[in-house]
Amino acid sequence: MRPIPFLTALLVTATLFLLVFKRDALLAFARDTAPTASEATAETAPTEAAPQAVAAGEEERKAMRVVVLRSVARTIDSAVVLRGETRAARQVEVQAEITGAVFSEPRRKGTFVAAGDVLCKLDPGTRQATLAQARAALAEARAYVPEAQARQEEAHAVLDEAQINYTAAEKLSQGGFTAQTTLLARAAAVRSAEAAIASAEAGVEAAQAGIEAAQSAVAAAEREITQLTITAPFAGLLESDAAELGSLMQPGSPCAQVIQLDPIKVVGYVPETEVARVTLSAPAQAVLATGEEIRGAVSFLSRSADQTTRTFEVEITVPNPDLSIRDGQTASIAIAAEGATAHKLPQSALTLNNEGRLGVRVVEPDNLVGFRPVEVLRDEADGVWVGGLGERADVIVVGQDFVTAGVAVIPSYREVSQ
Repeated sequence: MRPIPFLTALLVTATLFLLVFKRDALLAFARDTAPTASEATAETAPTEAAPQAVAAGEEERKAMRVVVLRSVARTIDSAVVLRGETRAARQVEVQAEITGAVFSEPRRKGTFVAAGDVLCKLDPGTRQATLAQARAALAEARAYVPEAQARQEEAHAVLDEAQINYTAAEKLSQGGFTAQTTLLARAAAVRSAEAAIASAEAGVEAAQAGIEAAQSAVAAAEREITQLTITAPFAGLLESDAAELGSLMQPGSPCAQVIQLDPIKVVGYVPETEVARVTLSAPAQAVLATGEEIRGAVSFLSRSADQTTRTFEVEITVPNPDLSIRDGQTASIAIAAEGATAHKLPQSALTLNNEGRLGVRVVEPDNLVGFRPVEVLRDEADGVWVGGLGERADVIVVGQDFVTAGVAVIPSYREVSQ
């Protein structure tokens, strides 16, 4: 074994040991750190300001350097921004109410129809004969009423006669001029007349009930005949073809679907934190997915929240005379609300405190850090508008995540224009 490589390895190991583990001692030895007489005098007789200067230097070395934005509040139009969709003002599926075969030519989807236009006609079948039969039954019932009333009047006349005979027999019986059996016979005649009146009155009531039943049958037959023609309930567009010729319609079978697009509604959902800022008749605008801008006013604001999303439905009515806006288009909605003063800050300036509240860290007097909760009013591509900071605020925009409230910092200020 050669001694020179071994010695070289030992020398390198010793050098590395001194550089790594004995670096401070080695540097002190190299500088020869023994103090001179003047230095010793200075150390033994320090001035009164020396401890304060040392403490200030120590504190300055410990303080965190941050970048602070001098922000001034500005007034903005704090519109309530939502996502929604267009919706037809009215939409209905017109259905058949009776059974019958279609014998009219169908209207094709996309056709504009006015209120009352015929959509489907059904075969009447034997309904005209049924109506004639019901009318005949009504006439017969009406003819029976005078006969029943005559019987009632006759029964009243018989009762009057029986009561007169009974009164006469009663007086003769008191004088001993007639037999008791005669008086009993006259009393029986009175009771028989009363029963005849009751029967006659029942006959009159039955005749009236027969008239009402016949009238109901006539009305039902006439209604069925009117239901043979199915018409458009309002002006709009056919969203589907009308029923084909020869189709058998049952009660509930669809004839056609009609939608009304003028005016049209834009529907969105407002979160519960913003619902108090939306008012009826407030102006609003929406931008469709095609880039088209439309304007209208708030026509409906729900009083009941959706149980799943905790949002409130809002509807905006927009004129659509040329029917260019279609049902179901996506829209970005902005509803005008009261203006507010706000600060525009970088999104990165927002942070959370230990309680989880959203806010920003600011520089207070004496260069101490403070935390102020904020409310996000609007989100834009180059920053966010927040409220709750007052007229002016020195907001930490760089280094805010490395300091906490009450900590001293060394701020470097920049203006909003930068």
